[in-house]
Amino acid sequence: MAIRIRKRDALNYHSKGRPGKIEVIPTKETKSQRDLSLAYSPGVAEACLEIANNPQDVYKYTAKGNLVGVISNGTAVLGLGNIGPEASKPVMEGKGILFKIYADIDVFDIELDANDIDTFVKVVKSLEPTFGGINLEDIKAPECFEIEEKLKKALNIPVMHDDQHGTAIIASAALLNASEIAGKVIEDLKIVVSGAGASAISCTNLFLSLGAKLENIAMFDSKGLIKSDRKNIEKHRAKFATKRNFKNIEDALDGADMFLGLSQGGLLEKSMIKNMAKNPIIFALANPDPEIAYKDAISAREDAIVATGRSDYPNQVNNVLGFPFIFRGALDVAATEINEEMKLAAVKAIAELAKEAVPEGVMTAYNMTNLSFGNDYILPKPMDPRLLTRVAPAVAKAAINSKVSRLNITDWDKYSESLEKRMGRYDQLIRRNNSKAKSKPKKVVFGEADNLKILMAANIVNEEGIAKPILLGNLKRMQALIEEHNLDLQDCPMLDPRSDKLESKRQEYGEIFFEKRSRRGYNLYEAAKIMRERNYFGMMMVENGEADAFISGLTREYPETIKPALQIIGVKENIKRVAGMYILLTNKGPLFLADTTVNVNPSSEDLVNIALLLAQEIEHFKIKPKIALLSYSNFGSVENESPIKVRKAVKYLHENHPEINVDGEMQANLALNPDLLMENYPFCELGSKGANALIFPNLDAGNIAYKLLQEIDGSETIGPILMGLKKPVHILQLGSSIREIVNMVTIAVLDAQKNEA
Repeated sequence: MAIRIRKRDALNYHSKGRPGKIEVIPTKETKSQRDLSLAYSPGVAEACLEIANNPQDVYKYTAKGNLVGVISNGTAVLGLGNIGPEASKPVMEGKGILFKIYADIDVFDIELDANDIDTFVKVVKSLEPTFGGINLEDIKAPECFEIEEKLKKALNIPVMHDDQHGTAIIASAALLNASEIAGKVIEDLKIVVSGAGASAISCTNLFLSLGAKLENIAMFDSKGLIKSDRKNIEKHRAKFATKRNFKNIEDALDGADMFLGLSQGGLLEKSMIKNMAKNPIIFALANPDPEIAYKDAISAREDAIVATGRSDYPNQVNNVLGFPFIFRGALDVAATEINEEMKLAAVKAIAELAKEAVPEGVMTAYNMTNLSFGNDYILPKPMDPRLLTRVAPAVAKAAINSKVSRLNITDWDKYSESLEKRMGRYDQLIRRNNSKAKSKPKKVVFGEADNLKILMAANIVNEEGIAKPILLGNLKRMQALIEEHNLDLQDCPMLDPRSDKLESKRQEYGEIFFEKRSRRGYNLYEAAKIMRERNYFGMMMVENGEADAFISGLTREYPETIKPALQIIGVKENIKRVAGMYILLTNKGPLFLADTTVNVNPSSEDLVNIALLLAQEIEHFKIKPKIALLSYSNFGSVENESPIKVRKAVKYLHENHPEINVDGEMQANLALNPDLLMENYPFCELGSKGANALIFPNLDAGNIAYKLLQEIDGSETIGPILMGLKKPVHILQLGSSIREIVNMVTIAVLDAQKNEA
């Protein structure tokens, strides 16, 4: 499903808080005068002198080795054309984010007011001392070819124009696998290319490096077939000029093995591909609308292998599969360039990864149970974490073997482990959750839908296909807010539990509730009357199977929402009490915290229950739980009531649930500092990697800790996630942001999917 983005939402996103999408954060201590004296004057002079004596030490003492310049003049931005350098800056910042989240590469984006080739080259050349690599972006053809060629000759650091080579590398990986599946030999492929811009020419050139023959290629531009007798052909296109005489693309496709489109949407009709060779390969890569829609291509030719640039169909040719990891490998060996050997190494690594068994976590993210190499899976998924540890080492090895590296790597296992450690904060937990939720959205009741934040969050999950909202609240107020803010929620059910129209439904729900609570303080009249309350009415919808999950709590205190949840939904079998969990997305990866919202002073038995719930919840995210039960005592160092109860819980878990990796009692710093933990307590079950989940001895500690971490560290949080109920009910924090609400709805949908399984 394509995501609809409103102008207002996009502008709010880019302008809220600190304008823009990036900031610079110190990587060294800066707290004291001594720190500052080391960072700047006089201590910095020592690093300067070392680099002056040995320029190679710039990689040792500065960020150069992990810094890429994303540079553009804004002459060919996305689908926006020549909009200028200032207008291109949001795109360049966005490219910097992709470098960071996929490969932990830092970026300075630089937008040049320089349309002249020589001026552009001169400015970028002068920046060489700053960067470990240069990513050229959104520069129009044919100038982009000459700019890249001149810079590659002038600079002693990697330079890559991603619009050319990024697409080419991914398309080439797809071609390797598609050819294998189709039983075709690349050397024999008859290829028709629609488009003669930077991407199309670079793709076709790389196809030649894979073995394709120039005489088998027919390339079309806006003027038609590029023929050898055409006058004034731009030199990069002239290479593909042919003496053959095709009237049009349809004529050229007759008997062709492959179509590569990087031109315009809707160019091909079904009839035009029916005369292609057996098992045709169709890469329709125009965005957002392919040259032929995926479904049309498949319906016209069942034997076709089809790729597009879209994420909502199989085989997406997406540059993010390549450029972050290519630069990662190049930077890690201080390469002087990105050469053909490195590009081909990336091609082969990406292609080979698609043949490997797909990890369960990746399949879960896309809600697939049988994702394997074949017509619908010729490329890895962008969320596959193995891309980093496959592509970057392949590129680094190619740089070393082709003698363009200044650093050497000898322990490749250690290098791969270092790559995995880089991705702490930027793991793909939220993205995986969103993808899985979208694969099978559920009906979610919003108990406070006459609140603007709730409506805006409902609008997002509705448009993105994460959930199907059901809105409870004052109808007039909901309608007014929807109209005022131009929200697309008119097709969502809107109900006011106090409305006379719902009297019979309240009576029906009241009778069910009365059966549940008839000996717990309610008579039949009171049971029906309380259904006027949104929390009761909404949860009864979930209990009665008319909805899948319930979200509330934005404007109410926690107990007001959890009470009806316990009364109506109830706890799962063998669960004695519910508990609350938060997820903090930290620099070291997701950190799970419990109990942060429910149990005031849990007993040893309660702590065991919380640990079991927490372990189960973490496993649902395809993460192995490593749980520390916290105290102010370390492994018996203090004999007091609180440490003793924690100690008893750990003992019970070790004896009765050895499958769970859990230990304690321990102080929080030990749990999160594995080196310190192993140095002092080498017997600890958590081992050398420490904990990824913390259980607190009481609600005071848990609540205070997560709020401090959230504010001081700035980590994004997901929660509170209510664990132990039979059906999904989640209670928002007072004043949650729209993003936090969306995250909680996503969790609710995942819970509903899990219950259905």
